[in-house]
Parts: sequence; C-alpha cells; structure tokens
Amino acid sequence: MGSIRKISFSLLTGAMLLTGVGQAQQDAKAKQDIKTLEMVRLATQTELEASANDHSHWEYKDSYRSPDGEKLMRVVETGKGALKKVVERDGLSLTPEELKQEDARLESFVNNPAQQAKQHRDNVQDDRRAESMLRMLPEAFVWKAAGEDAKTMTLAFTPDPKFTPPTMESRVFAAMAGEIVVDKAQHRIVTIKGKLTDDVKFGFGFFGRMKQGGTFEVVRRQLAPGIWQIAESHVHIDGKALLFKSIGEQEDDVKSEFRRVPAEETLEQAATKLRGEPASLSAQQQHYGRAGGPVAAFFGR
Repeated sequence: MGSIRKISFSLLTGAMLLTGVGQAQQDAKAKQDIKTLEMVRLATQTELEASANDHSHWEYKDSYRSPDGEKLMRVVETGKGALKKVVERDGLSLTPEELKQEDARLESFVNNPAQQAKQHRDNVQDDRRAESMLRMLPEAFVWKAAGEDAKTMTLAFTPDPKFTPPTMESRVFAAMAGEIVVDKAQHRIVTIKGKLTDDVKFGFGFFGRMKQGGTFEVVRRQLAPGIWQIAESHVHIDGKALLFKSIGEQEDDVKSEFRRVPAEETLEQAATKLRGEPASLSAQQQHYGRAGGPVAAFFGR
C-alpha cells in the first residue's frame, strides 16, 4: 500500500483547531449524483483491495523538486525496505566523493535494523493515513459526471457541507474541489487533482490558515496487469501558522523507468546494484511507460 501515502499534511498536527473552510462551502447546495457516487465507491473499493493484494517491488528513477532544490534519485524497493541513492542535485551529477558518501549511507541502512524498523513504522503510519483519506472520497464530497471517452470517466467533486472531517489532514482534504479520472474497464483511479476552495483557518485564523487556491495532482500508470504505481505527484499549498511562520507543501515528484524487482531480492543485493549508479541501472532499464511530468504517491501500490 506504499504508494497511496503521497498526499499528507503532517505539518498541520499539534494544537491547531480548524474552525471552518469558508462560507462558500457552508452555503454549497450541490446535488449528489447517485450513479456517479456509486462509481466512486466501486473505484475506492477496487483500489483498497488491489493495494492489500499487491506485494510487488520496483526500481525506478525519481526526480524530486522542493523549495530546497532538485535531486535525482535511483530507488530500489525490497521486502525489507526501500533504498534511495541521490545521483544528481540541481541538475549536476554528484562528485565521486559525494557518491561514496551516498553509498556509505546506504550501507549504514542495510546494516542498521533500527533504521529499517523506523522506515517500516513510518510507512505503516503513512499507509493508514492515506487509506483513511481514500475512504473519504465517497463520503466527503458531492459528485457528478464531468465527461468520458472510450477508456475513462471523469468525475468531478466539490466539498459536501454535511460532512464532518475527523482529523486535521482530512479537514484540509475535504476543503478541496476537483476531479478524478477512472479507468472504466478496471475501475482504477488514473488521476486525481484538487484545489482548496476557500482559506482553511486554524483557531479562528489566529494560529494560521491554508490559502485558497492551493492545489494537488496525482497521476498513475499501469506497470503490469492489475498493478498501478504513482508516476507523478504535485502538491502546492501555501499558508501561515503560529501567526508568522510560513507553512505549506511545495513538491513535484516524477517517477519513471520502472523495472520490477524480484520478490527475493535483499537489501544487500539492492545496495550492490545501487553502488554502480549512476550507470548500472540506466544500462539495464526496462521501460514500462515513462512518467510524463509528477502521488506519491496516493492510491494503490
């Protein structure tokens, strides 16, 4: 379930209390399209079941951009955890010395059960959070059909004023309006994107707010029969917290050049493979569909 975890607003934890998402949402009087809602329920259930049954692992190229800069990584997933090696920063290849430092970091992880356990705990927590938000889709929004073609259906959503979000993260998510695209044959979510419809206030605005217009987008690709992965995720949300401090999520994450990892591959084998980077994986890469821009990872594995 690792890739349903991408959209997460953990920076909003603490003593902040959400007081509302704006009068526009409170006054919304949209009518629920029951047929579309049932399609959303079916897609949600399909994603949850597929995620629970998918134990595949992958290696891929990961291009990640944030306010701190850009980095290009090679990632290898295994049953005991995932290894990531940075091979470029801000468009420049790492020096031989920097690559050695990356290899030393990977070696440390391979030989440190405590680090591996922490990564596992973090992943479990992220999975639970993402699963909770996925289950919100049929409940938190008013749905209507927005278009279709031969293979996909586009479903639009707006905040449901009758829904009471149970957590801080879900309150921000439930203030979004946007659309999802569903594969009609497989009932799988291909894309989801949303925008904050109003400012989200904390403690009547004294403790902060998330600004109207913040956006997220997740794009997924089918890598093998029944197996979908995040190819792109974009999160751009701004705000203020604790009166003065800027908060927000500003991330673009693009994954490409996926190649399946054997189920029996160990962390040691993954580290050996990555020690040859930035050349070894590039030379053997099998392309299962290149990502065309940035979830994240959000739904399904």
